[in-house]
Amino acid sequence: MTTWPSVAPQPDLPQLEAQVLDRWRALDVFARSVEQRADAPVWTFFEGPPTANGRPGTHHVEARTFKDIFPRYRTMKGFFVRRKGGWDCHGLPVELEVEKELGLNSKADIEAYGIEKFNARCRESVLRYVDVWERLTERIGFWIDTDDPYRTMDATYVDSLWWGLKELWDRDLIFEDHRVAPYCGRCGTALSDAEVAQGYQTVEDPSVFVRFPLLDGPLADEGAALLVWTTTPWTLPSNTACAVGADVRYQLVRVSATDAGGEDELLVLAADLVERVLGERGDQLYEVVREVAPDELVGAHYEAPFTIVAPEADQDWRYVVTADFVTTTDGSGIVHLAPAFGADDMAVGREHGLPVLNPVDREGKFTVGPWAGSFVKDADPDIIRELTAGGRLFQATRYSHTYPHCWRCKRPLIYYAKPSWYIRTTAVRDQLLANNAGIDWHPEHIRDGRFGNWLENNVDWALSRDRYWGTPLPFWRCEDGHVTVVGSRAELSTLSGEDHAELDPHRPYVDEVVLPCGQCGQTATRVPDVADAWFDSGAMPYAQWGYPHQGREEFARHYPADYICEAIDQTRGWFYTLLAESTLLFGDSSYRTCVCLGHIVDEDGRKMSKSLGNILDPWELIERNGADALRWLMLAEGNPWVSRRVGPQLLDEIVRRFLLTIWNTHVFFTTYAAIDGFDLATPAPAVAERPAADRWVLAELADVVTVVDTALERYDVSSATRRLERFVDDLSNWYVRRNRRRFWKAVADDPADKAAAYHTLHTCLRTLAQLLAPFTPFFAERLWQDLVVSQDGQAPPSVHLTDFPVAAGEWADESLRQAMGTARRVVELGRQARTTSAVKVRQPLARALVTVPEAERVGLATLVADIADELNVKQVELADGTGDLVERSLKPNFRALGPAFGKRSPAVGDALRKADPDTAAAVAAALADAGEAVLTVDGEPVTLSTGMVEVVETSRTGWAVASQGGTSFALDTALSRELEVEGAARELVRAVNDLRKGAGLALDDRIVLRLVVDPSALDAELAAGGLYDLVAREVLATTIERDAVPDDAAEVDLGPGTARVAMERVR
Repeated sequence: MTTWPSVAPQPDLPQLEAQVLDRWRALDVFARSVEQRADAPVWTFFEGPPTANGRPGTHHVEARTFKDIFPRYRTMKGFFVRRKGGWDCHGLPVELEVEKELGLNSKADIEAYGIEKFNARCRESVLRYVDVWERLTERIGFWIDTDDPYRTMDATYVDSLWWGLKELWDRDLIFEDHRVAPYCGRCGTALSDAEVAQGYQTVEDPSVFVRFPLLDGPLADEGAALLVWTTTPWTLPSNTACAVGADVRYQLVRVSATDAGGEDELLVLAADLVERVLGERGDQLYEVVREVAPDELVGAHYEAPFTIVAPEADQDWRYVVTADFVTTTDGSGIVHLAPAFGADDMAVGREHGLPVLNPVDREGKFTVGPWAGSFVKDADPDIIRELTAGGRLFQATRYSHTYPHCWRCKRPLIYYAKPSWYIRTTAVRDQLLANNAGIDWHPEHIRDGRFGNWLENNVDWALSRDRYWGTPLPFWRCEDGHVTVVGSRAELSTLSGEDHAELDPHRPYVDEVVLPCGQCGQTATRVPDVADAWFDSGAMPYAQWGYPHQGREEFARHYPADYICEAIDQTRGWFYTLLAESTLLFGDSSYRTCVCLGHIVDEDGRKMSKSLGNILDPWELIERNGADALRWLMLAEGNPWVSRRVGPQLLDEIVRRFLLTIWNTHVFFTTYAAIDGFDLATPAPAVAERPAADRWVLAELADVVTVVDTALERYDVSSATRRLERFVDDLSNWYVRRNRRRFWKAVADDPADKAAAYHTLHTCLRTLAQLLAPFTPFFAERLWQDLVVSQDGQAPPSVHLTDFPVAAGEWADESLRQAMGTARRVVELGRQARTTSAVKVRQPLARALVTVPEAERVGLATLVADIADELNVKQVELADGTGDLVERSLKPNFRALGPAFGKRSPAVGDALRKADPDTAAAVAAALADAGEAVLTVDGEPVTLSTGMVEVVETSRTGWAVASQGGTSFALDTALSRELEVEGAARELVRAVNDLRKGAGLALDDRIVLRLVVDPSALDAELAAGGLYDLVAREVLATTIERDAVPDDAAEVDLGPGTARVAMERVR
């Protein structure tokens, strides 16, 4: 006899998953799933490398779930999917964490501690939580190769990076320039625009208008001053010029003194801004003297408010120039220029030969003046006080705007002029845009929106960092400025004449290597900078293999990636650097498809933060409901790029609504298969010969296989999960519920029907296990083990070693699917009608009338018996209409009538309300058939559309009617005595089965039923009608004793009477 596994009614999902993990390890299932496709076409996934110097959070579960589902799916579709893990090891985040651990507060502290020791601690830090990451990675079922990962700090990886940098140098795509760049004084390094974009905060800064008295030019003799606006008072000591707009109108304005004894003053500012700047003073306190042409201002010198720094050479400075970036959007229309602290300022300064005055050190602190030692932005209040004391401050307010902060240390950035190395990404802007156009973005609008706009405004990539733990730039320079770029440690050995094959290519070791300059023979030393860590991760397509020094074949086989996936903010991070480097080095995009992920929020939609106390530990969530529940939540909660609500209650709901629904169906099947000793080798009737219910559910299965396969091909997880959830509901709450009696009955009663039922449900569950494998790998595995492996020693030992299912042609039956859809729609209306009439579903009724659109009648006719059984109605008739069973009235929708009829809408509404039943019925029929109807209003015809009218139906006495669209269900609510007695029998069945469940009886346990029914006449009627035989069959009673019950018997309301009921299991 066939043995089926005993399946617990209430699964412990975390324990179930732990058992599955043990099996995967024992059978090495992940490796086998990859190796068995070794000769298949390649499908490539790139892992965006995390940094393991911190513990993974719930948002990492989101990313790793989306990274896992498509490689699993593609493997089942027959592709070779090698999944190489990786670790991002370098960069400022790592350094800051180590600084914090060591109590270091500056670069000077690091150098005092020692670069060698500091970098050793960084190396240790990035590996600290690798085991925690790997444990979570395994626990959530993310299959990725962590035994042979790439690490951006490994020497072979750095060799590849050096090759890439040398290639760019040879193509004139790397250069050094003295530019103004976003700079963090705390971290002591410039940042790239991609990094800057991640750190904007809304802040309030000073907004000051300052007087700059003119010293020469046409307006100087009149005692006029320029009115200059800035939101960075700390840059005023470095002022070297003021800019006006060549196309801007200016005015000379007399401003009356506001203090007694004060003198009027003459100020120059943009005409369009006079009212905005001076309007609060009132018309009597200022007057426009005359228009001022820009050429009256250009070349005029002025007196700046501070003189604590001056040019070293005898340069002309502090005069008025023109600049095309001057506007009248805000401020005064006159811009103060400090080339040391503004990119536009620097450009204008170079054009006019202006000095660059920088009294600020690399920590962002003043080096001279009364503010020496202060961070520049902290000095703003003192500078404003000095402006006031010197009579230069005209007006000061606060200005709210977004300002860039360091994405790691959170300190405000400054724009700072310093020498840096850049990658000339602007040279390939058009190619970047063209390559981006070929990427399959999810969501699609990212291509031309967020990412496309970023590429359109692309600037040269600030490559160098004045830091320690990173890929050292392989640039050696002699005293004459000649630069030698090295492409590997092997090349370094050749050029230096020393063996550096085993050199650790990090500071300080690489700093100690000197080379003879290839141009002049002088000694060349390495420039001290390291590379932006984003360059490291952007190079992983080739550097993970050590290309080109090794791994050429692997690189060629796995480039470009078919799929990458990260959070949506990586459009300015990894997504960009991947595209930029591949475009620069190989001319194309390194990835074909990119799925962007939204952020994680709590169950109330709030961002997770320590201050709110709502940060979720992924381990707590997994230990509560298992990893598959969390995976399903991540995958099914809307499109990938929208924010996801995550929390224990949402996970509880997924377990209850989805996973346990499947599990209960699984329990149902295995329990009855065990009871009957069902053998899968039992011949299955041909699908065409099975009952309609079987053919319908197999047709639904065919559809779900097709929909899920198509959706995953398109990276559309949302459509796939929705269809799976609908099928699970169809299978459990319609197919199994409607066909339970087929499993309950004895095999001998109808062996072919029983075999059809078992084979149909087994096919559905087995196929569902394969469909779910990429989504919920643990749960799918358990289903596969119980349903397939337990019965077939030759079956694949894991569902993850099978192919993705393909629907059998014989399953498809679209007409039956449509007919069953109509039947279920009718059933839903029937339930509404029963609810309206307050007649319980267990109470049989005599008849019902159903009307459906003509096109649906033929298909529905074959399912009338199913509708009658489902709704507990003796007879269901297909009718031409139910018009005589309801009265219809019309209710106007004035929101739709108003725009259509204007002033006539009240009259139209009144005519609708007053329409007689015949008119209302005619209008309702016309709207149902054609979507519009004609009504006479004040003697004129008026055409109405569906949205303008609500048809209200009121059932006639003795009937309950429910309608939707062209479908109606009319229920005859009249109760005969015979129907009442049958209803009492069904109430008795329900009550006894509740007692069975409460007593924990097995599904096949037999009982002796004892009961006493009151009144005795009802007892006699139940017996005479053979209804006790019905009760015995439904509750598995071998005997019904009707003469006495124990004192603790349960009392049951039967409707027309009561019963006292007790039972005991037959031993």
